[in-house]
Amino acid sequence: MAPMTTAGEQMYALVERLYPLCRSITGDGVRATLQIVDEYVPLRVHEVPTGTQVLDWSVPQEWNIRDAYIADSTGHRVVDFAASSLHVLGYSVPVSATMPLAELRGHLHTLPDHPSWVPYRTSYYQPEWGFCLAQETLDALPEGEYEVRIDSTLADGHLTYAEHVVPGQVPDEVLVSCHVCHPSLANDNLAGIAVATFLARALAQRTPYYTYRFLFAPGTIGAITWLARNAQRTDRVKHGLVLACAGDEGRLTYKQSRRGDAEIDRVMRHVLDASERPHRIAEFTPYGYDERQFCSPGFDLGVGSLSRTPYAGYPEYHTSADNLDFVSPRAMADTLAVCREAFDVLDRNRRYVNLSPYGEPQLGRRGLYDSLGGRSDAKQAQMAMLWVLSLSDGEHSLLDVAERAGLPFDTVAVAADALCGAELIKV
Repeated sequence: MAPMTTAGEQMYALVERLYPLCRSITGDGVRATLQIVDEYVPLRVHEVPTGTQVLDWSVPQEWNIRDAYIADSTGHRVVDFAASSLHVLGYSVPVSATMPLAELRGHLHTLPDHPSWVPYRTSYYQPEWGFCLAQETLDALPEGEYEVRIDSTLADGHLTYAEHVVPGQVPDEVLVSCHVCHPSLANDNLAGIAVATFLARALAQRTPYYTYRFLFAPGTIGAITWLARNAQRTDRVKHGLVLACAGDEGRLTYKQSRRGDAEIDRVMRHVLDASERPHRIAEFTPYGYDERQFCSPGFDLGVGSLSRTPYAGYPEYHTSADNLDFVSPRAMADTLAVCREAFDVLDRNRRYVNLSPYGEPQLGRRGLYDSLGGRSDAKQAQMAMLWVLSLSDGEHSLLDVAERAGLPFDTVAVAADALCGAELIKV
């Protein structure tokens, strides 16, 4: 019998499958990516036509590419899109020409500080063409004529995004978002796609309290398009999390929502602190990933962002060094575990009312003390019951209780379940 693979290994395998695909903010690469994700969780795919007005933006033309290269006088491809999708400036217009190296240099992008790495560059909204290559490759090119070809199309089409919904007990939603527009970058964005996919699968194994909506969309324009098409129902989004850079070995970083005191902010702080994982809590800034769209003042949703090393925080960011060696099954599994722990707290965090608020109710005759017999944490569990009774005034949540009492959230939630079963508290 073959050994069982761990969730981390399965997520890494998904990243491996997605890595070769050339993605952008539109096009067949996005569709191919979503088709693969659909094998893991069923997706509802949306196609939004070019020119559709979405808030202050409009959906751009669709870009697709079949081949691209720079060839020397012998026909040898010195830069080849087939070797890496990073070699072409994203959204390059088609070109077929022969030109001297001196002219070609103006269309070449390198990283002189990391001469063996290929940068990731785009030109979404300004017609341009170009190639990205290693500085050491450029340095080795002799003067002379080069054949330049980019076999691409930029034409009216569609922007593609997808959703997966895990139904909950209530229609209030938790939004989980990841971007699907980066080509051949393992940490930014494939690890986020993998963690989101396996988080959806984990939630589907039970019936959560909240409804969980997973959004797989191109960065910026995808989130803006989703908000424009769902503006009348964003009041259902009670909590949210953007997943990005989820697979490197750096410490976890949680970036707070614009509000700074949204419930997701408190939950993530509590979970990360309680877990004693190395982590950092970052203040909100209007720069980064799509949390800045969801938190824009007109929507002001309670959406934070979870990553490991945050964007632009590691030298490999937006380069060919963000490859399959840069991410690990262990790191993705740890990110997934934190998400599951946080959502477990969100799902169980209620405000209760004490039904016997005049004096302390007699717990012994209700068998509540007896239920603690033999537990190694009996004293802690007893204190949790007393704290829940004390703060069940309809104003304090179980997270409030856990933080004020200095108790694990799970212990407090179990105590609340027992007290609710004894009809001493109710939601």
